[in-house]
Amino acid sequence: MTLALASTLLGVGLLSAFFAGLLGIGGALVMIPLLLYVPPLLGVGHLDIKAVAGITMAEVFVAALFGFLAHRRHHSVDSQVAIVGGIASTVGSLVGALWSKTVDSTWLLLVFASIATVGAALIMLPGGITELSPTDPAPRYSPFRIAAVAGGVGLAAGLVGAGGAFLLVPLLVVVVGVPIRVTIGSSLGVTALSATAGFVGKLVTHQILLGPAVLVAAGAIPGAQLGAMMSRRLSSRHLKQALAVTIVVAALRVWWDVLRAMSSGGS
Repeated sequence: MTLALASTLLGVGLLSAFFAGLLGIGGALVMIPLLLYVPPLLGVGHLDIKAVAGITMAEVFVAALFGFLAHRRHHSVDSQVAIVGGIASTVGSLVGALWSKTVDSTWLLLVFASIATVGAALIMLPGGITELSPTDPAPRYSPFRIAAVAGGVGLAAGLVGAGGAFLLVPLLVVVVGVPIRVTIGSSLGVTALSATAGFVGKLVTHQILLGPAVLVAAGAIPGAQLGAMMSRRLSSRHLKQALAVTIVVAALRVWWDVLRAMSSGGS
């Protein structure tokens, strides 16, 4: 591995983890296109999609874990949401992955795109910008709503083999009623738990290139911390606006994948 490629992987890990810590959306949304396109664009190397998938799983796990810990230190995590949501998301993702074998891939993408559109619409709704003081008593949320939301997102993500954190955040805000700042930290906790199984599975089956993964993870650790720091400096209103833009872009990207799949299937 050249020094140029190593430096690029460090930078990619830092940038994607920064967005994870900032907005609580994991890192795959940013990481996959960066790994696929930035090294060839800079002329420093090329990674195939299988290698990218393994490295991204490692980055998501590390970025979510360290982002979660950074937000937790500043009381921006609800343990009930993180634990109940993490367990439900993991179970849903496993069921979705098993179920996906029996469903046509184009229909899976179509369902996921529809859900992404709902998430983009939900984040536009008012609410979720309440600021909680560390001295306030911890609010209680419906565990059934948390499990239903996280399990449903995990199921959809498992069906299509894609990350679902950008769907989880608006659903936690609107359906469960979690303030946006607490949602960001708690979402990272959910992602860290649900990504553990995927990370371990890919690691023991030798689907992760250890050299690139270590470099990306080394960049992800400070990146997640910086993102969490910036997240604390932004108002809840600005965080929600940034999330809205990100989720709309993600929804448009999913629809692009749907249209491309339908076009190639019809030709």
